[in-house]
Amino acid sequence: MAFDSFTAFIAMEGHGPYVWACYGVFFLLVTAMMVWSWRRHQAVLESCRRVHESADDSGRGSAQPTPATFTRVKVSQD
Repeated sequence: MAFDSFTAFIAMEGHGPYVWACYGVFFLLVTAMMVWSWRRHQAVLESCRRVHESADDSGRGSAQPTPATFTRVKVSQD
């Protein structure tokens, strides 16, 4: 090992505070991104659930929507 003791490892010849601060910021940001992503995912699921429930409620008693149709489009080859 390149360091004589654990204290020398933490100090890293004077570079320790910078190195450990970088590691701390990295792990803090990764954790924040994971929490933000999970919360956003839950919000999207809840939004989809609300839209789906409102579509079920409004669809009762009304006629079914017409299916999509496809029409041929003439494209000029000029």
